[in-house]
Amino acid sequence: MPASPHLFRAVSIACLTAGLWWSGAALAEKADRNQPLNAEADSLRYDDARQVSVFTGNVVITKGTILIRGAVVEVRQDAQGNQFGIVTAGPTAPAFFRQKRDGVDEFIEGTGQRIEYDSRADTVRFIGNAVMKRFKGTQLSDETTGSVIVYNNTTDVFTVDGGSANRSASNPTGRVRAMLTPVPKEAAPGSPPPPAPTPPATLRPTPQMEEGRQ
Repeated sequence: MPASPHLFRAVSIACLTAGLWWSGAALAEKADRNQPLNAEADSLRYDDARQVSVFTGNVVITKGTILIRGAVVEVRQDAQGNQFGIVTAGPTAPAFFRQKRDGVDEFIEGTGQRIEYDSRADTVRFIGNAVMKRFKGTQLSDETTGSVIVYNNTTDVFTVDGGSANRSASNPTGRVRAMLTPVPKEAAPGSPPPPAPTPPATLRPTPQMEEGRQ
């Protein structure tokens, strides 16, 4: 039976036997929401009436700069073309999300047992052992862990919840943990460059100490 034309309007699909790999203030890449969604997985179940696609096995989703990976990914599309994704972790690897920030060489990257992506609200929710990182180029700048992390791409604001679901051997209280790198203050136009760091002093014995040793 020929494939439904609605299928290719919702997603661009390549079914493989082995899956492959799915971020004023700098916001998430604005063009991503208008980019086509492409998917690769071991198998696919598509419901044309509900406009729902369920990809299973080494799933990789790409949408502009967005990269998503998971064991199972369910994608739903509404009548306005907005796409909603639910990513489920596998037994050995968490669900993964990555997106470039607009206008700068920075990326938002996160993992969790479940990830919910909403292109209409432009939000990402990381649930269960959630970790969210911000990279400047390839260098890690910020890292936050919690039970639930919600990142708003439009406002560049995120919230983190802790609690019992976030408890682990290394964090028995389940409290939120964060490592935030301060943003350096920009120098005023025409101001001199900051002085070079002073080299460490080299310590030598004084002549009196040398004479005392003789």
